[in-house]
Amino acid sequence: MAKELTQKAAWDRVLAKLKKNSLWMLHYCTGCGAIELPPTMTARYDMERFGIMPMVTPRQADILLITGYLSVKTLKRVILVYEQMQAPKYVVGFGSCTINGGMYWDSYSTIKSLDQYLPVEMYLAGCMPRPEAIIKGFTWLIDRVGKGEANSWRDYYENYEFYRKNQEELFGGPVQSYQDIPSDAQKFGILEARQ
Repeated sequence: MAKELTQKAAWDRVLAKLKKNSLWMLHYCTGCGAIELPPTMTARYDMERFGIMPMVTPRQADILLITGYLSVKTLKRVILVYEQMQAPKYVVGFGSCTINGGMYWDSYSTIKSLDQYLPVEMYLAGCMPRPEAIIKGFTWLIDRVGKGEANSWRDYYENYEFYRKNQEELFGGPVQSYQDIPSDAQKFGILEARQ
C-alpha cells in the first residue's frame, strides 16, 4: 500500500509539471477588463510563450478568467461554465470588480466577492490590471500548478454545500446544475477522504 501511495505521489508530481506548460484559458469578459487582454495575448507581451492560450469551450479550458463586474444574472452563466470545465480547473478574478464590486460596489445587481460563489485560485487586483501584472500573475499560477499547489478547484467539491448555499441565497432559490458535483467528487477521491 505504501509503495502504491509513493508511486501515485510521483505520478501526481509528473502530471503537475506537464500541466503547467499547457494551460488553456477561457476568458469570460463581462466588462472593461477585456480591454487589457488583446495586448497581453498578442506580440508585445505574448502570453502564449508561457503556454497559456485562449480556448473557446469550457470542456477544453483549464483557466476561467473572469474580467470585470458580474451581475447576478451573469454569475449564473459563469457557474454553469465553471461546472462544465474538467478538473483541475482554476478561476482567476480579474480586476477590482471581482474582489469587492469595484466601482459597482453599491449596486444591488452586482456581486461583491467572487470567492463566495466559486473557488478563486488568484485575483489580479486593479482597475484594470496592466499586461505586466497579468503576465506576473499567470507565471505565479504556472509555478503553483507545477508544484501541485494550485488546488482551489478541490474546494468546490469539498465545500460544495457552502458554495451552493451562497448561490441559492443570491439567486433566491434552487440553482440548476448540469453536473453531478458529488459524483465528480467521488471520482477524484475527495468525498472518500472526508468520510
